Amino acid sequence: LIYHYRKPKTKRAKRFLEKREPKLTENTKNAMLIKGGNANLTVTEVLKDIYAVKKPFAVLYKKKNITRPFEDQTSLEFFSKKSDCSLFLFGSHNKKRPNNLIIGRMFDYHVLDMIELGIEKFVSLKDVKNSKCPEGTKPMLIFAGDIFDLNEEYRRLKSLLIDFFRGPNVPSVRLAGLEYVLHFTAVDGKIYMRSYKVLLKKSGCKIPRIELEEMGPSLDLVMRRTHLASDDLYKLSLKQPKALKAKKKKNISHDVFGTTYGRIHMQKQDLGKLQTRKMKALKKRPAEKSVEDGGSSPKKTKSA
Repeated sequence: LIYHYRKPKTKRAKRFLEKREPKLTENTKNAMLIKGGNANLTVTEVLKDIYAVKKPFAVLYKKKNITRPFEDQTSLEFFSKKSDCSLFLFGSHNKKRPNNLIIGRMFDYHVLDMIELGIEKFVSLKDVKNSKCPEGTKPMLIFAGDIFDLNEEYRRLKSLLIDFFRGPNVPSVRLAGLEYVLHFTAVDGKIYMRSYKVLLKKSGCKIPRIELEEMGPSLDLVMRRTHLASDDLYKLSLKQPKALKAKKKKNISHDVFGTTYGRIHMQKQDLGKLQTRKMKALKKRPAEKSVEDGGSSPKKTKSA
């Protein structure tokens, strides 16, 4: 099922295809959450909670889909085209890999990279009896642990989690809008995911006192299998169109303090021909004109 080459018959279909055409500034990435053919209650609840966090930029498939992403990726690519989603989260459960999650992303409707995570502990949104953030709240992402910068697999996982939870790009943020925190900690071979609601308390001055209240969901994860794209393909996926690149302005420089300096190129000016304001006091006398022309002023002889 390929939408790109289907000729539209109605205006509505034409608008639908135009939305899926490549753009200079892409839309916010959508995620599809798919339940495997043997998913248990824990995996199902995890998918529902992640869907609640990700809404409205997510699609939850409630029916079970018998597929194995690491062996066959055609079904994921089909669902990606159908729902126009470039991110996915697949949940499954079996004896060899219990409580299994596979998080990944697409590039040109093909799987770019995916990482398999095992759920060791899970606390649902319903189990935490605290107030929740409104739907569609953009989270603040915090990563703790040196391994996120030292290990290539963890570095790619960090990039994948940022891509999955970052939400829409916004030009400005108000202080009251910073009310949701997603915290990821990597230590001793485990990844701890915690979500908090930010509470702004009175502090007696303009700057409020910040408190974090656990909101859920809470996950203890361990990394299992990985399927990472090659360096060349990963570099190609990060390529931006030339129209988005800022053009370099000539003769403009900046110093360490952020001051902008500009260099102006001008032709050589003849100040002698500069037009000044015409005033009687500045008018040249005949004697001055003859001196400028190279002649000498005649001396008057006294008459006897």
